[in-house]
Amino acid sequence: MNSPLAVPPGAASTAVSTVSTASAFAPTAAELNELNRVFHADGYIVLRGFAPPQVCDRIEQVTREQLAAAVPPVEYEAELGYPGAPASREAAGGGTVRRLRQAYGRDEVFRQWAADPAVTKVVAILLGEPPLLTLAHHNCVMTKHPHYGSQTGWHRDTRYWSFASPELVTVWLALGREDESNGVLRVIPGSHTVALEPTQLDAAEFLIESHPASQALLRGVQPLALERGDVLFFDSRLFHSAGQNLSEAVKLSAAFAYFGAGNHPLPGTRSAEFGSIALPMPAAS
Repeated sequence: MNSPLAVPPGAASTAVSTVSTASAFAPTAAELNELNRVFHADGYIVLRGFAPPQVCDRIEQVTREQLAAAVPPVEYEAELGYPGAPASREAAGGGTVRRLRQAYGRDEVFRQWAADPAVTKVVAILLGEPPLLTLAHHNCVMTKHPHYGSQTGWHRDTRYWSFASPELVTVWLALGREDESNGVLRVIPGSHTVALEPTQLDAAEFLIESHPASQALLRGVQPLALERGDVLFFDSRLFHSAGQNLSEAVKLSAAFAYFGAGNHPLPGTRSAEFGSIALPMPAAS
């Protein structure tokens, strides 16, 4: 398996001097092909310094303002009951927010980032067709708090997404350093193509780590340390998890998910409930 791919020279790494990443993101056809190859082999890629400081600053400013006021809709740690979460909303830490939901509708800065031509260009390459933004899944800012931020077990996002085809791409923007001290995201490279035994998942479709068939998978765990402005693109079928935040600062990450124009959410499911956004594609270079 390959390690996360840094941005090729001359590509998005030069974007840090611009407000929009689009004007500076100019990879060659060979570089795009390599991004695509690594993504389909490992189930993810990381583009270092992809989001400019100005974009990160504005997203963080709006996030902290809305987080301080708990502007709805929000998801609380106590609602999920994951390991380390408060036992209830009335318990100590019960007001800890896990994520700000429906980010696309919260502020123009989220809409601009989700539809940034540099983002949609990469996603289109990975999906092999023009992308649409789903408003039903992710579409949020993940907030991992000290003390009451919970641990998330090994899972695939397809456990609660319902599309004709499971190949969706999540775009995860780090708004600060993410490492083992504050609940770094961990992935299992190549796990997006692994066939599981029926008994490997529990009732909530989390991986049963003690299952004998899970041992080989777990030997390949890769923590994805990220810096502010790094962007992770990952397949919705990729197994990933995250630990608790042992630092004293809140970890913030903006996440949006995309599906291809030839795909669609299944009618009557949560995936179809909130609709989707067709995205303008940058002109071919």
